[in-house]
Amino acid sequence: MALTDWFSNLQLLTRWLHVIAGITWIGLLYFFNFVNVPLQAALDDSAKKAVNPKLMPRTLWWFRWAAMVTFLTGLVLFTLQYMYIPGEGFGANSTFLDLDGSLTGRAVWILFGMLLATIMWFNVWFIIWPAQKKMLSGKVPQDQLPAVRKRAFLASRTNTFLSGPMLFGMLAPAHYGAVNGVTLLAAIAIGLAVALCAIRTSAKAGSTV
Repeated sequence: MALTDWFSNLQLLTRWLHVIAGITWIGLLYFFNFVNVPLQAALDDSAKKAVNPKLMPRTLWWFRWAAMVTFLTGLVLFTLQYMYIPGEGFGANSTFLDLDGSLTGRAVWILFGMLLATIMWFNVWFIIWPAQKKMLSGKVPQDQLPAVRKRAFLASRTNTFLSGPMLFGMLAPAHYGAVNGVTLLAAIAIGLAVALCAIRTSAKAGSTV
């Protein structure tokens, strides 16, 4: 059964890759915000010139490609889970739509998570990475450097705040299901609060043994 049920095997393998890539992406996002930001603030210009050319290209490579693999496998997984009916073909199934044609609770949660994940993916590929690439190549004029740094920083911070609610939206379909305005607001509020607490803690964390 395990070897002949190609649909279940494909779905499991896609989910497995999606989770591995997602762990890598979000892990590096947290590294940048909770570890690297305080580190960069403590380094002088000469230290940054010595450290960043070796550190940043590698971490940014894994960061952006993990984001891309997470995004693409997520789209495939969404299609397999919600937009395919085994034996019939592509189309919204009962996991996505109720009998009356309205969205199921699972569908609302996954669309909520996908919306935030798409924003985060866009920030990585079209704001954070282009800005970092310019800075690492030395192509940013000195007078424009603060603005470019701030743009990349704000996009990264935005992704950090979105990550908590996004992950709740990804987990809720299989483990929670119930959805209304209150639960959505609670997921957003708790996720933002945890991210804010982590950011505030990161400035002091590890300063003493």
